[in-house]
Formats: sequence, structure tokens, C-alpha cells
Amino acid sequence: MNVSVLGLGQMGSAIAERLVGAGHDVSVWNRSTGKADALVAMGAFLLRDPAEAWDRSDVCITMVADSRALADLALAAEGGLARAVQGKGKTLIDMSTVSETVSRDVAAEAGSSGVGYLRAPVSGNPGVVRAGNLTIVASGEEEVFTSSQGLLRDIGPHVFYAGAGDAARVIKLALNLMVAGTAELLAECIALAESHDVRRDTLLEIVGASAVASPLVKYKIGPLLADDYESTFSSRLMRKDLDLVLESAAAGGVPLPITAVVHQLLQACISTGLGELDFMSLLIRLQREAGQATT
Repeated sequence: MNVSVLGLGQMGSAIAERLVGAGHDVSVWNRSTGKADALVAMGAFLLRDPAEAWDRSDVCITMVADSRALADLALAAEGGLARAVQGKGKTLIDMSTVSETVSRDVAAEAGSSGVGYLRAPVSGNPGVVRAGNLTIVASGEEEVFTSSQGLLRDIGPHVFYAGAGDAARVIKLALNLMVAGTAELLAECIALAESHDVRRDTLLEIVGASAVASPLVKYKIGPLLADDYESTFSSRLMRKDLDLVLESAAAGGVPLPITAVVHQLLQACISTGLGELDFMSLLIRLQREAGQATT
């Protein structure tokens, strides 16, 4: 299949790698062109600009940092991906985590242009993508999902159809609410144990074998043992996602008190210089407050 991937951050690059590896004819674009070099070396075609994507591809995948970036790509007056000329037979798949408001705007524009539009946010990090274990939650017109399902499975094997509209957006936000809350609880678990001289390796071995273990917890054990906070998903981006969670909750009239607190704690990480580290920098923040910090 001819497919373009626009947005080559950590996740977008990993997705494009999977598609090249699966034998698709892949074109790529990023604001800073250097991020495309490795993919071009693998055989991908470098687009000059986003508007060129529809000339080469039947499917465009966007994986961008935030709602504004998606709007810039999809809704631009000239060359917006949702405004393809002769859009019939073209499909736009957005795999980013963005607001329902912007997503609805993209859906409306795509519908008027004859472009199929699928919301397909993901749960996982670049390592999960490359290992072939990514979870993808999709929503939109069922016909568009059915025609895109094979392509999505080439990116990750766990593909779920959530229904019409922006249902996938809500599910993705609910998942990230759980991720952020689990990260803070894991940080508190470690800080408490270490305040009583419990070795971290002993604690995490037991946590990993206990009822509270999860794939997320197990994935974080190695980096935590090494005090490695290289970002798989930054504190800044997690705070951005919780912005969206709280916005969605307000629209639905649902109080999310724990999420609101974790949102504040992530903001504290950002305000104290930890914003570009992995979201487990919640532990560094907590250690500093407890006088335990070595980082």
C-alpha cells in the first residue's frame, strides 16, 4: 500500500519503520527534515511538504504532538490533509492524542472533501511499537476502519474498533489517566520503601511478582533500577494529555480528583526542570521533597 507518515517524533518514526518493514511504499514528512534520514536510508521517500502526501499515497497517517499540530496539518487553507482534492478513496488516520474539539473539526472537513477519517490513538511507547506489541484503538465510520484494519495490524497487533465518532479519543484519555496515576503510585511506593532503607531492587522484584504488577509497572522496573529517566514519553507530554483528560471530564460533568492532583504534580515536575524527562520523573520530584534526591 502507498502510505505517508507525517510527524516523525519517537512514535511516528517507529510507526514508519514498522510500515517499511511490512513492505509498504512509505513516504515521510517532518517539520525538521533530519528526523527522516534513517527512514530514507531504509527506503522511505521524503516528502517536500505535507501537501505532496496525497500525490503519492492513498492513506496518510499523522502522529503529532498536540491538537494545534494536527489542525495545522489537516485544516490548513492550502494543502490541508482533510481538504484533499478528489478525496474519494483517500483515508486520513490520526494516531495522535488530541482534543475531541479539533478531531471533530477534522472530521467535518474530511467528510465534506470525501476523505475517510479514522481516529486511531495508541497505547504504548516506541519500544512497544518496534517489538510489535502496540495497542491501537480506532473509531470513525466502520467502513473506513474495515478498509484500514490490515494496515493498522502491520503497525501493532492489538487493534480495537470503539465505534463511531471520537470514542477512541475518550478511551485513549482514559488509558493515559490510568498510566499517569500508576506512575505516581509507583513513585510513592518507592519513596516510602527507601525512606525505611528498603533496597529498590528488592522492592521492585517483589512488586513485579505481586498482584499490583502490570505491563506498565514491569516495563518501568529496569529504568527505575538504573535511575534512567530518558524519555519514552515526557512529563510535559503527559501533562498535556491530562489537560485533555480534565477538559473532557469537565465537558461530561465528571469530577476526577486524583487525576487533577497528578496533573498538578506533573506541572511541578515541569516547573522544576524535569519536563523533558520521562514521566517517571514524578519520583525525582517526590524524592526531592522527601530529602532523598540524588538526581
